[in-house]
Amino acid sequence: MTIRELLAKIRAPWIQRVSQTLARGSGVRESFEAQLNRFLDLLEQAVLTGDTAWIDPILYDWAKAPTVTDLEQSQYHVAFLMNRITGLTIEVARETLSEQDALELIAAVVPIYVYGLEVVTRHEMETRVAHITSEMSALHTNMEQLNRSKSSFISIAAHELKTPLTLIEGYSAMLTDMAASAPLSGMGEMLEGVSIGIYRLRQIIDDMIDVSLIDNQMLALNLQPLQLSQLFGRLRTDFQETVRDRNQTLEIKDFDGGKTWLYADPERVHQALKNVLLNAVKFTPDGGRITVDGRVLPGFLEVIVTDSGIGISIEDQSLIFEKFGQLGRAELHSSGKTKFKGGGPGLGLAIARGIVEAHGGSIWVESTGYDEKALPGSRFHILLPSRTEPNNAQVAKLFDSLEATNTELYGKKETRTDHPAS
Repeated sequence: MTIRELLAKIRAPWIQRVSQTLARGSGVRESFEAQLNRFLDLLEQAVLTGDTAWIDPILYDWAKAPTVTDLEQSQYHVAFLMNRITGLTIEVARETLSEQDALELIAAVVPIYVYGLEVVTRHEMETRVAHITSEMSALHTNMEQLNRSKSSFISIAAHELKTPLTLIEGYSAMLTDMAASAPLSGMGEMLEGVSIGIYRLRQIIDDMIDVSLIDNQMLALNLQPLQLSQLFGRLRTDFQETVRDRNQTLEIKDFDGGKTWLYADPERVHQALKNVLLNAVKFTPDGGRITVDGRVLPGFLEVIVTDSGIGISIEDQSLIFEKFGQLGRAELHSSGKTKFKGGGPGLGLAIARGIVEAHGGSIWVESTGYDEKALPGSRFHILLPSRTEPNNAQVAKLFDSLEATNTELYGKKETRTDHPAS
């Protein structure tokens, strides 16, 4: 018998077996039987001509059928269908045909089935990759929008809070003056509490504004000649009372690069170092030790802040530099800003990173892990470029501004031969 005759002989039992096995419900089965008839017609043409591409149209129709739910659940319907059709074809051929005819038919159609399985598997994989890519792109867009919304909220909230805070500060100062002239019992202590609250709120608002500036790449730097040793002296004074109250030891060492002149923003660098030190103080138990050291590297000065605190788990070591990157449960934190595991909005290290990176440096932390009993400690590394002169681009921008002013005032642009950009 010819292959065409063999296919014709198994058509009816093959369609019945495949539809009953793979299709559920009479309505679905009727539609599926029409698809199977079409499949056999194309399979016959592929066998007779030797061109496997004859079955491509129905394969692509089947491959495009999966729903979004199928894609999300990673179900490979058509590949499964082709596998089952192959197995059922072999079963029906053995039951319907003689052994020789069955072997001849199987030998003719199985290569085409294998080709079809490769086609639908590749198509389903490409469809799934496209679906995942689309989902990732949508997720990325949503994350960007969420981040912009957070930045906008921080900026708006900070600026909106400044106005009532200014009013509170003004009235608090007036009450303080009135209490000084006509003292009342307990008034001084209450006003002192109000002043402390205002100071804390002012710090939070200033931090929120700084984060907003960093997020929008608007952090302005006032670059000046600077020695890190000068900042270390200020830090000793800043933390003198705190470490005494906590019975901690703060050692700030002299190192070779401490007296090296570099161009940086003194106030911003001081703010970054203070935030890192404050973090070390908060997460080091009473009686612990904090050390500030440094070294000279090619093109950089490195400041190293080491503490004997509770440490940071490996998976959290990048999280702490993100906005609101608090570790642990916030309600379990101490309410004091410098007490052990003290609370806060979680902006200090994010601001420190923004300031350091705005200078062209970097900051990271090393710790073997988190352990409140073993106290493995943490080591923060801060790299600052050791520039001994202003950035040429900044100087060029300054000259361009001066030339623009000169043109506006005198109607012509003066040629400068000492322009750094020339």
